[in-house]
Amino acid sequence: MTTNEHVQTNSVNDMISKVASTQIFWVMSFSILTAFSAQVWVPVNPVPFTLQTVLVLLSGAFLGSKNGFYSQVVYLFAGAIGIPVFAGFFAGAHVLFGPTGGYLIAFPFAAYLTGAIIEARRTTFNIILGMVAGTAVILLTGALYLSTFFNGDIGQALFSGALVFSVWDVIKIAATFSIYKAIAVKFPKLPA
Repeated sequence: MTTNEHVQTNSVNDMISKVASTQIFWVMSFSILTAFSAQVWVPVNPVPFTLQTVLVLLSGAFLGSKNGFYSQVVYLFAGAIGIPVFAGFFAGAHVLFGPTGGYLIAFPFAAYLTGAIIEARRTTFNIILGMVAGTAVILLTGALYLSTFFNGDIGQALFSGALVFSVWDVIKIAATFSIYKAIAVKFPKLPA
């Protein structure tokens, strides 16, 4: 390798390092990862099972409350303007007004709450509490909104839109906690 090639390689590496250390890079990365996780889904009515909540919780845990919130707002905005990022490669603002709308709208708030709890104290208890609280925000907001599709029957909406996910969500929280703990050894919080 010539000196000129070595200098070019170092400058490319430096540029990549600088980009990867910016907040916007990580906000956008978690938005994109949320979009990919939405495509891992089981089509169940009225609301599909997806892996999105794993990325919502991780965005709050790694990016903090503010940037976790922003990453999910970017995700929702992308879907609302027509980029097919919602489960099943759906897109459009109308998705936010469908049966899954309450869950989707809750994503930024769940990421914020998860991040805020973990920022307060980075203990195992707080990490789990943050993830459980974030999941509860998603499930309860989603189920309450879903009740409008059940003629206001909150009991039916809670069963169909929250209780039915309980075992699945315990598994996802455990997996999310494990992923966070494994990565947080080296990167407890990404650039904020």
